Amino acid sequence: MMLAHFKPFSPSKQLAWILILSCCLASQNGNGDKYTIDACSVTPYRDLCVRSLASFSNEAKQDPSKWARAGVSVTIGEAKKVARSLANLKQNGSRGFVARARDRMAIADCVECFQDALDNLHESLDVLRNLSVVQFGSQMEDVITWISAALTDEDTCLDGFDQEKGKHLAFVLNCVSKTSYMTSNALALVNKLATTGPGSLAYGLKHRRS
Repeated sequence: MMLAHFKPFSPSKQLAWILILSCCLASQNGNGDKYTIDACSVTPYRDLCVRSLASFSNEAKQDPSKWARAGVSVTIGEAKKVARSLANLKQNGSRGFVARARDRMAIADCVECFQDALDNLHESLDVLRNLSVVQFGSQMEDVITWISAALTDEDTCLDGFDQEKGKHLAFVLNCVSKTSYMTSNALALVNKLATTGPGSLAYGLKHRRS
């Protein structure tokens, strides 16, 4: 029986696959402890929340502002990986890595969507790092608006593809979905902080002094 000849990927396609794989193979922490589980109880994707935020437990403890920052921070890290993978797919799409013109256009749109999402997430993290009792209400409104916009950007990226897609695209879109889930979790943690009120900021001040 003759074996089919395997034609290896070109160096550019090999690099593309490496970046694609790296976007979903980020190291995950353990199952978390009581602090992490309690913090993640308000999120829609609890298992993902616990895995992604377990390393923050000793620092954040019961401080909702720290959990909100942690949620946005890990989401930024994941979104950056996906953005790099999408940019690489866009670059290699014209070389046959993505066959259909429609998919290449959708990837180009995704690159813009993720850049917008990252801008919104960075804005949110900057504010969460500089919360004040006096401006707390308006700051929370801004952060919720920005994270919601980032979530819309990610959903818009997913909407650009139809159901008939190749395996490599399906893998990347799973990474996009994961980022969307993490963004939803971050939004839930921020909403928890907002409902707790500015009095929650006193927890962090108290424990920094102790």
